[in-house]
Amino acid sequence: MDETWIHHYTPQSNTQLAEWLEAGQSRPKRPKPQQSAGKVLASIAWDACGVIFIDYLEKGKTVTGEYYASLLDRLNDETKKQRPHLAKKKVLFHQGNAPAHKSTIVMAKLHELHYKLLPHPPYFPDLAPSDYWLFPNLKRWLQGKIFRSNEEVEWETNSYFEGLSIDHFSKGIKMLEDRWEKCIALEETYLKE
Repeated sequence: MDETWIHHYTPQSNTQLAEWLEAGQSRPKRPKPQQSAGKVLASIAWDACGVIFIDYLEKGKTVTGEYYASLLDRLNDETKKQRPHLAKKKVLFHQGNAPAHKSTIVMAKLHELHYKLLPHPPYFPDLAPSDYWLFPNLKRWLQGKIFRSNEEVEWETNSYFEGLSIDHFSKGIKMLEDRWEKCIALEETYLKE
């Protein structure tokens, strides 16, 4: 589970705007991108089978330990409904190092739910599947789209994830396994030197 900001407008990248021009032809004028009028914080819980749930934080609220612990309760309930085969298995849980994620209330909640927390070194996006796989693809898909309300952002985000196959999610998790093994090998090499 991880969070990302989704803006009402994200300009297209220079690569997306690239076009072939005839010799002597000038580039068309484009308006300078302006800051997005609004944004929504989406907390997304997912696994190798897909999105378990998305929570959109209310405007003016912040992610606190209490809020995040309530998301863990919701994750537990949704996992029981959507992934009943996991009911008797130990859940391996991965999260970032944000202060709310590491708060005492969250650590107690993870212990209460019997989730095994995977370690995550600080400032290490290579081991955060949401950062290297899930969010970049979502942001590329949203580039150039303009939304007038948070509800439009939420609907478009939900539609994006509903359109993805299970293979998309399982590939992101498989990449985590490969990256994890490389990091362990590098750490062992580093410690030997």
